[in-house]
Amino acid sequence: MVPDGESMKEIEAAPVKPTVPFNVLEKIDIRVGTIELVEELPKSDKLVKLTVDFGDHKRVILVGMKQERQNLKEIEGMQALFVLNLEPRKMMGEVSEGMLFDIGYADGLTPVLAVPEKPVPNGARVG
Repeated sequence: MVPDGESMKEIEAAPVKPTVPFNVLEKIDIRVGTIELVEELPKSDKLVKLTVDFGDHKRVILVGMKQERQNLKEIEGMQALFVLNLEPRKMMGEVSEGMLFDIGYADGLTPVLAVPEKPVPNGARVG
């Protein structure tokens, strides 16, 4: 599916990053969560605050998507992939407890969420 107002465009293939041992990848805790609430941070031009349900707990995750979507609320209720075991990071007076996976930002595209192909239980692990 192509994001609203964008057409499929070719991107220049980025070089593959250096090889890492498999055990490095196993250290990253990637899980599915449902975005329950999206709130704007009034003091920020970029950040929004997501409340995400991971089944056994909820977390606040700050994401720089304020200028990437006309309707921030459109992602409420959607499942997406998140990294959970990053150190908490304070930004704009709020603490972020993880990172949202998105696709396209590094290639200059309007980012889209990395989502499961069908609904799965919140907290399901990737890998």
